[in-house]
Amino acid sequence: MSEIIKIKNVIKEFKVLNRREGLKGSLKDLFSRDYKIVRAVDNISMNIEQGEIVGYLGPNGAGKSTTIKMMTGVLEPTSGEILVDGNIPYQNRTKNAQKIGVVFGQRSQLWWALPLVESFKLLKDIYQIPDAEYDGMLKLYQSLVDIGPLLHKAVRQMSLGQRTLSDILAAFLHNPKIVFLDEPTIGLDVSMKAKIRTLIHALNKEKKTTVILTTHDMGDVDALCQRIVIIDKGKMLYDNDIEHLKGFFGSYRTLKIRVEGDLKAQADIIRREVPDFSVSADDEWISVLVDEDKNKVIDVLGLLQKTHKIRDMQLEEISTEEVIKKIYEEGVQ
Repeated sequence: MSEIIKIKNVIKEFKVLNRREGLKGSLKDLFSRDYKIVRAVDNISMNIEQGEIVGYLGPNGAGKSTTIKMMTGVLEPTSGEILVDGNIPYQNRTKNAQKIGVVFGQRSQLWWALPLVESFKLLKDIYQIPDAEYDGMLKLYQSLVDIGPLLHKAVRQMSLGQRTLSDILAAFLHNPKIVFLDEPTIGLDVSMKAKIRTLIHALNKEKKTTVILTTHDMGDVDALCQRIVIIDKGKMLYDNDIEHLKGFFGSYRTLKIRVEGDLKAQADIIRREVPDFSVSADDEWISVLVDEDKNKVIDVLGLLQKTHKIRDMQLEEISTEEVIKKIYEEGVQ
């Protein structure tokens, strides 16, 4: 496979005003030249091959959106090199836009008052999609997600899940080489999430489209991504596949227990009892992350049994979500 995106030593800095408090401070800020330089992306390098699905992950404010805006040509890097399919994105924005599709958060590219098919026809004209190719894409969409009932429905009458699905279909309509998806399943129910993940995977396989996915939903990562890149505070922490990532934390296990009483209240008590462990709770289980290089699971379980009546327990390998969380907190050594 050929490399379709090349990023080398990219830095992006912003000049930010040091703001003062209060009304007087706001008035003074109108004439202030007191700026600081904030480095949003700090010397990132990576190459992405045609047909890859890459999870681009990081906590809020890590620099993910800034990197994507540079790849799409919206922003120019302060220094470093970016090539997208052989083009410098910010110098050839029109040419670059013809080769990419974008779905950013809840910002729809569909016309609100028009039926979906009219939005598709407008996009067909904008991207100058040949009739045969356009018809072929609609047939493919029909086979994948049964789009027929949505085509003649006004976008404003659609549910959030239907709009998200339609936006993703619109992003792939002109058969771009690269599609950028920013939180595509946020706010959706389990059924629609599964449908959208299946759709993205099928379009990637059918069209060999490169997909760059930013998400906080680890279900998206597990279902779609062959490779993940993690950044924090503008710096790259990790670039490899998920299984390799889990190898860094191979000694970790998640001890899941059910106890009597309110689980979240009991989890708060357990956090105080075992402050060196990561403890979380959902509607069914209290989860305790155990590093078996330091503590045996049976010892932790015995400690908890002294103060809590345990009704049930499970032991699981560390989840992708826990791995990512630990990397955000500790980095990769």
